[in-house]
Amino acid sequence: MRKRSKLLTIFGSLAVAILFSAVAFSRPAAPVPGASGYHVIKTIPVGGEGGWDYVYVDSDARRVYVSRGTHVVVLDADTYAVVGDIPGTQGVHGIAVASDLGRGFTSNGRSNDVTIFDPKTLKSLGTVKTDANPDAILYDSFSKRLFTFNGRGKNATAINATDGTVLGAIDLHGKPEFAVADGKGSIFVNNEDSSTLHHLDAQSLKELHNWPLAPCKSPSGLAMDLANRRLFSVCDGGKMAIVDYTSGKLLGLASIGDSPDAASFDAKHGLAFSSNGGDATLSVIDTTKPGFPTVQTVKTATRARTMALDLSTGRVYLVTAQFGATPPATAATPHPRPSIVPDTFEVLVLEK
Repeated sequence: MRKRSKLLTIFGSLAVAILFSAVAFSRPAAPVPGASGYHVIKTIPVGGEGGWDYVYVDSDARRVYVSRGTHVVVLDADTYAVVGDIPGTQGVHGIAVASDLGRGFTSNGRSNDVTIFDPKTLKSLGTVKTDANPDAILYDSFSKRLFTFNGRGKNATAINATDGTVLGAIDLHGKPEFAVADGKGSIFVNNEDSSTLHHLDAQSLKELHNWPLAPCKSPSGLAMDLANRRLFSVCDGGKMAIVDYTSGKLLGLASIGDSPDAASFDAKHGLAFSSNGGDATLSVIDTTKPGFPTVQTVKTATRARTMALDLSTGRVYLVTAQFGATPPATAATPHPRPSIVPDTFEVLVLEK
């Protein structure tokens, strides 16, 4: 009886295996998400001409702001529909919203100023002059101040966000990149030229610390983990530096993709992100595990380098377009960029 039962089991198993094989060959297998589960769920065609820079998500108001060179496109974060536009922002880089003040701001690199707008109507309320080429922009709710980080000015302009008065400048001795605030009066900003991390006081407008990020070079994107007092700086060479922002100590290096630009942090899941334009990937790092392992490398799209995280839903937004030929290098433009095919601009939405 045992021998017969064993034979029946074997033949039954073979029959099941053959059945599953037939099903597998008759229908293509669905793609399996990576370890963290992030994948592209939506591609939103926006169109239009020109380039872009920062993406910003106002999670409370359910809006996504996308800079487009001379204007800002505004999307609904739930329906993905275009709900408005902020015109007249020449060379716009970044967007910030002060929900407590009912004001929004854009940093306009070509006109060297900030546009103040009403987040509800998207109407302009005026402009404020800054130093040369304001790039990253940050609202600090603790001090009620707005900060622009000026690429050619190599400094930061501090503005009273309530009335638009310029309060002063902080010399950074190099090109500032992304910045974050801890909500208690401290501002942190990456310096691309010196490969350092600045710790600034939002009230006194003084630099408190200047920490080296070596071996991390040319840092750009910056994200913050408030609960664990950590900063995540993405750098050239495929590295993300994790820093204790109370001491400036380098806690570790995580592996990321090529030519990163932006960084984000999802506190709910303990995940840090790096959007990498060089190899068209999104790196997902588990910050809760020793060694900060990269748990997924998500394929995105060519030159999808700027990114924003919706804190309410965990969705990640990236932007890109299709590209044409690269013009020849000249003395004036030694590193030319490829042309952008008109009307191909799009927003990618990723989630778990």
